Amino acid sequence: MGSEELLGYLEDCRVLALQEIQRIIPAEQREASPLYALMLDYPLREAKGLRPALCIATCRALGGKLDAVVRSAAVLELFHNAFLIHDDIEDGSLMRRGGPTLHRTHGLPIAVNVGDAMLALALQPLLDNVAVLGLGPALRILQAVARMTRESVEGQSLELEWIRGGVLDVTDDDYVRMVEQKTAWYSFITPVIVGAITARAPQERIDALSAFARSLGIAFQIQDDVLNLRGQESDYGKEIAGDLWEGKRTLMLLHMLRGASGPERQEVARILRLPRPDEPGTESPSRPVSGLGALLSELVEEGALTPRGETRLREALWTHGSRGPVKTEADVRLLLSLIERQGSLEHAQGVARKWAEDAEQRLAACHAWLPESAHRRLLDSLVAYVLARVR
Repeated sequence: MGSEELLGYLEDCRVLALQEIQRIIPAEQREASPLYALMLDYPLREAKGLRPALCIATCRALGGKLDAVVRSAAVLELFHNAFLIHDDIEDGSLMRRGGPTLHRTHGLPIAVNVGDAMLALALQPLLDNVAVLGLGPALRILQAVARMTRESVEGQSLELEWIRGGVLDVTDDDYVRMVEQKTAWYSFITPVIVGAITARAPQERIDALSAFARSLGIAFQIQDDVLNLRGQESDYGKEIAGDLWEGKRTLMLLHMLRGASGPERQEVARILRLPRPDEPGTESPSRPVSGLGALLSELVEEGALTPRGETRLREALWTHGSRGPVKTEADVRLLLSLIERQGSLEHAQGVARKWAEDAEQRLAACHAWLPESAHRRLLDSLVAYVLARVR
């Protein structure tokens, strides 16, 4: 499958999922309440449609029908967007899919509530599967989504605890375990499982496809972390170096710490403990810049201020008005220079390559019972896409 065919398949699945989401959130509710209208904010932004595509392609490759799987695929995309809203709040992120995050434009309380509402709304369509698939498969899908949710929040909790506790002695294996829980389960493993259950695949085939999805998900997330430091904001869709502003323990940071000198390690620890300039909880009641945060976000949205200019202004204003020190651009530049000097980006790409190659081998072993089709080619092409990113 060429790149155009791959992108076309992804876009077709994204459109199908969005149409289902719009049915799950009826127009009359969106017109009557801002809550329901805001549920479509993130889904309507340009995105890959990876999760619904994985779910639909797996089902169709195993002989399942599109109308049997599309609603479950849409539910996974709804969960994904709800998780993004909450992740952006927890991480203090500024950008999402090329635009300001929801909490920046509408405030923390509204963003939290929109994310909660999306999770609540996702339950009924899963129960509706009983009428389409029968009780057994519908309950297995519900069970898979329940596990996905638990794994995701446990992985997020682990990462947040590392940041809050200033933990530095995180191993690569610890990182992989966190990524498997936080990202691979809801972005790769569960979409494949749900697609396979819908197609009524036997358990041994579901297990084989799950193992493939696990390896692919880990490789994808590692490379996503690399792009956070190397990519262009216009292509990446999120703030560049946001992981360093947030203090995330990525493979690059862990590798750099292992090679850093004692004084460098102390300085890195100091920087990582600092909150980012606009992190929730860093404001002082007497701050003289009250209300400017929303104004800065509006200026970025209108194109009157670049995201980089906003970061610098927030840094200056928040440092002036806060009770304690915050991260600065100089701090983040120092972390970047240490990562580059230690060859940590290349190390992470090498690890990602190994996981992608493992995924390739696991999927190849499934070819014996996955007949050639456009849907199998989508799975093959996703592996090739990840491999191309890490070479």
